Amino acid sequence: MVSSDFTAEEKMEIESIKTYKEDLLDDIQKLKMEIDNIMAGILSFESGDENKTMEKSKQFSNGKKKFNMDPKKGITYLVENKLLEHGAQSIAEFLYKEEGLNKTAIGEFLGERDELHLQTLKAFVELHEFSDLNLVQALRQFLWSFRLPGEAQKIDRMMEAFATRYCDCNVQVFQSTDTCYILSFAIIMLNTSLHNPNVKEKTPLERFISMNRGINNGGDLPNDLLSKLYESIRNEPFKIPEDDGNDLTHTFFNPDREGWLLKLGGRVKTWKRRWFILTDNCFYYFEFTTDKEPRGIIPLENLCVREVPYPRKPYCLELYNPNSRGTEDQGVQNRDGRPCGGGEAPIVHHLCRQRRGEGLLDRGHQGEHHQGSVLRLGLSP
Repeated sequence: MVSSDFTAEEKMEIESIKTYKEDLLDDIQKLKMEIDNIMAGILSFESGDENKTMEKSKQFSNGKKKFNMDPKKGITYLVENKLLEHGAQSIAEFLYKEEGLNKTAIGEFLGERDELHLQTLKAFVELHEFSDLNLVQALRQFLWSFRLPGEAQKIDRMMEAFATRYCDCNVQVFQSTDTCYILSFAIIMLNTSLHNPNVKEKTPLERFISMNRGINNGGDLPNDLLSKLYESIRNEPFKIPEDDGNDLTHTFFNPDREGWLLKLGGRVKTWKRRWFILTDNCFYYFEFTTDKEPRGIIPLENLCVREVPYPRKPYCLELYNPNSRGTEDQGVQNRDGRPCGGGEAPIVHHLCRQRRGEGLLDRGHQGEHHQGSVLRLGLSP
């Protein structure tokens, strides 16, 4: 209230100041609301970007698994999901630099004779730097980056590509790539002769030198060079990657969860006890904990989970795809990536805790996404 001691003009001025103050406070409040809305939008945008990044990371991990089981399908998956460019250089860099790839699978992909594979092989070899390395050192690096396939024609193409690259990096060593190619094979054969326990007669230095006479465009290579290469192999054999293309053991290191569950399946639907591993958004199940290869794989992407009743089995759940229709267990894949049941779309999988202490299904989570509910199975961390 304005005091009566003020004149009429002063009272009007005071009222004007009050009105201005109220308008100013109102503007400040509106500005705060706008700032809050902007910050909420920024947080939402950042959260969306983070979710997209996590999703892409999961897809990339799945793509690597697919590659290790089937190289062509793995590359196709990565390209279709825009995680890899469809070009020889991009694929070669993926094979050369990416960790966790099966080296037998790399060799299988590089050994194919389709144009894309041939160009990828060329780009892959060119990623190796052989400058100032002797031939044995270069071969050690090359043969460790993948596992040579068994077919002679594939090996021949790979060794030709290696010889070309080595001579490009070391132009003064040999008179032609043919010399490098022939000597490289001779060194690989020498490695087998000296270090394979099944070979009784070991190749001596003199024979190795004699075997390689006249290979340098009709001339001989220096004995000193051949002697150094021989001694290098004699003192240290080649280290060859030992994975066999089907060994998925590295996939199961540090799983999210693991434990025993019953699984309903087979031609005649029966419950079978299986060792389950949950890792990277996939269920892998084995007959025994010591098995290196899973009996089947259940990708959990796009699946939901709900509790279902079964006679004398009170702790059962159903994994299902809400957008598909079909028969049970169509989403289970063999270790080579093919559906076990012959279908294409993942539909229904039934899992059950066998007895108290082996698994725990948290009740009251009907129809929710798998990410939380699968962990409530009680699989041991």
